[in-house]
Amino acid sequence: MTLPTAARDIALLVARAAIGIVFVAHGWQKLFTQGIDGTAAFFDQMGIPAAVAAAWFAALVELVGGAALILGLVVPVAGALLIVNMIGAFAFVHAGAGLFVDQGGYELVLTLAAATLILVAVGAGRYSIDHLLLGRRERVRQPA
Repeated sequence: MTLPTAARDIALLVARAAIGIVFVAHGWQKLFTQGIDGTAAFFDQMGIPAAVAAAWFAALVELVGGAALILGLVVPVAGALLIVNMIGAFAFVHAGAGLFVDQGGYELVLTLAAATLILVAVGAGRYSIDHLLLGRRERVRQPA
């Protein structure tokens, strides 16, 4: 059983907004709360190569990419960049700490990457800027 089109598009809107809010909050934190210098120092301490560049990449991708998800704007591109960012967070920061986030684990980055992958795979839905700009060319794919 599949959802009616309107319900599916509302579900995509809610999911995009929820995922996007989390990314925006983390990007804001890296850019404005900790600042790029603080974020880069943490990245350097974690052994992340090119820590300053990585801090800028993570902060901007999370902030701008999260906002793009909320708006439903260039969701495949924004989503792909966010997934790459989460793969980096997993590999360099969270992989060795187990699953649970309260122990520094990867459950948040895994969940965010998987949820974002779904958006990349199915599209932003009708309630998005992508749909307004692309019209009928951008559709949620129907199951076979």
